[in-house]
Amino acid sequence: MTHRRTLLLAAALGLAGAAHAHGGHHGNKPATVVKEQKPWGVAGDARGARTIAIRMGDDMRFTPDRIEVRQGETVRLVVRNAGKVLHELVIGTPQELRKHAALMQKFPGMEHDEPYMAHVRPGAAGELTWNFNRPGTFQFACLIPGHFEAGMLGTIVVHPK
Repeated sequence: MTHRRTLLLAAALGLAGAAHAHGGHHGNKPATVVKEQKPWGVAGDARGARTIAIRMGDDMRFTPDRIEVRQGETVRLVVRNAGKVLHELVIGTPQELRKHAALMQKFPGMEHDEPYMAHVRPGAAGELTWNFNRPGTFQFACLIPGHFEAGMLGTIVVHPK
């Protein structure tokens, strides 16, 4: 195997854990959500969650682009794509989002479907429910190639208890 082929295979295998559904089933969530603790929280239960509506558009902006929550609060984000192209909302740390955006540039057909992501076709709505159990300042972004680079991101401030 050539060195380049080995690197590509290693990159693809490394992405497999963080990636599953960018290509075909956008907006669909797995029947069983894995509640893996992340620095920005853990998947939440929609019962009793506060709902926040977010609009995504082809102007490469989220509205609102800043959300404030309390530590331990579970929020149901309902994201509506008002544009004509696919958009997504992915929650993470600024470092994680930059890293993921770079991978999306290299592998634009990369597939993934994590509970902190919502992929939304044009004119449709999607949602995700997240428990922000860690204080801090996090971000949400559209990591479709070119969208993040155009400034399609927002801020989530999690105030300590």
